[in-house]
Amino acid sequence: MAWTKTYSGSEPMRVNKWLATEGVCSRREADALIEKGLVKINGEVLTEAGYKIEDGQTLSLTEKAARRLDNQLSLMFHKPIGIVSGTPEPGEIPAVRLINQQSLSGRAHAIPGRNNKLAPLGRLDKDSHGLLIMSEDGVLAKALIGPESKLEKEYHVKVRGDVTEDKLKLLRHGLELDGRQLRPAAVTVIKDNELKFLLREGRNRQIRRMCDLVELRVIDLIRVRIGPLALAGLPEGKWRPISARERDELLRWEAKGFSAEPTAPVIAEPVRRPAPAGKRPPAGGKRPAAVGKKPLGKPRSDAPPSSKPKPNEPKFKRTKLNPRKRTPIK
Repeated sequence: MAWTKTYSGSEPMRVNKWLATEGVCSRREADALIEKGLVKINGEVLTEAGYKIEDGQTLSLTEKAARRLDNQLSLMFHKPIGIVSGTPEPGEIPAVRLINQQSLSGRAHAIPGRNNKLAPLGRLDKDSHGLLIMSEDGVLAKALIGPESKLEKEYHVKVRGDVTEDKLKLLRHGLELDGRQLRPAAVTVIKDNELKFLLREGRNRQIRRMCDLVELRVIDLIRVRIGPLALAGLPEGKWRPISARERDELLRWEAKGFSAEPTAPVIAEPVRRPAPAGKRPPAGGKRPAAVGKKPLGKPRSDAPPSSKPKPNEPKFKRTKLNPRKRTPIK
């Protein structure tokens, strides 16, 4: 369905800026749509790229513009060690070259061609592995790698050296890289010499350089989560598309600055709060509600069936949202 909305700002605003603010597309994508005559103001085709929309005017995108934006591909890829996420040097293999039919996990509405516009949204070093998001979506790119991005990323890091509380304190807040103070990080011990890092920034080889500063040597680094999207279940070297619901959730997490801590582990099941002493539910009764946010994905198939509602208790019906229909652009 074509996008339509009436502008209600106190001051006129450039159309491309407003579309980007509304999360419809990036400014560059908006300019491309205007150039192709796919944007209308009050029913008339917009031809001026710098046009400012005024209060009360209605902007609409044509069906072709809507299909063009819907067909933008975003995906998550389990990058192996030895593959580069960005522009390769001679002899190196870029991650985008591995995105094909053979490496697809599940189904996709489209398979990227050789001349696709997929770009990695964030760094992942050649000698690191784990979750890499790639996309043609300018709005998603700004949310994930924009200078003001607040999206949390989780890494599991195996190190060599003595892990002390003083070193952990420095890793959490007290280090500088390239003359700039790092943002606070959540760093905890998983087991022995394996650490968990939660970061909201992405400097070049940041975790390895942070560990070097406290005399810890990184021997393995894997990114297991970006915002609400977890790597769990995606085999190494495989990719799958990001759904419209997952895209919306990524944008919501970034806008709100959500964190998975200190609530539930991302890959494991949601943590459940124990009932207070003396108030435990009887056997067969309802389990305590899950703390924190549910990870994206399908519900567990072995979950117990819901109990029947009591008399005079209102019934609630869950609405199932159908995925957006993707059609090829003619």
